[in-house]
Amino acid sequence: MRIMAIDYGDAHTGIAISDPTGLLAGFTTVINSRRQEVVVEQVTLLAKEHGAEELVLGHPVNMDGTLGPRSEKAKAMKVLLEEATALPVVLWDERRTTIDAHNILFNSGKNAKQRKKVVDAVAASLILEGYLTFKKSH
Repeated sequence: MRIMAIDYGDAHTGIAISDPTGLLAGFTTVINSRRQEVVVEQVTLLAKEHGAEELVLGHPVNMDGTLGPRSEKAKAMKVLLEEATALPVVLWDERRTTIDAHNILFNSGKNAKQRKKVVDAVAASLILEGYLTFKKSH
């Protein structure tokens, strides 16, 4: 079962799609658009192209566990994606994924310009890895 993880952002949206077994992260890319409808359209195309059966959308929860405006944006995107793709969309706590992605890229020797290009895809991969690990244990 292929699962697609989405790290939805204001200007860049990271995408990570599992391998066919649903055990490992495989394909990654970044959608560079500020327009919500473009992101929904691109996610829908990628989901069809890769045969995704489930979507996991990063849910920005504050470090203290409270929900803010970014959480509301994620919830609204969840509804749009469910309507556009007819796939189940799971909100997944994404606390620290972007920070961790920056650290991984920094430690691998990527400079700031190189990190900026791929950090959203790495963050989506971390969301996907966390979700896949959760599914394996439940």
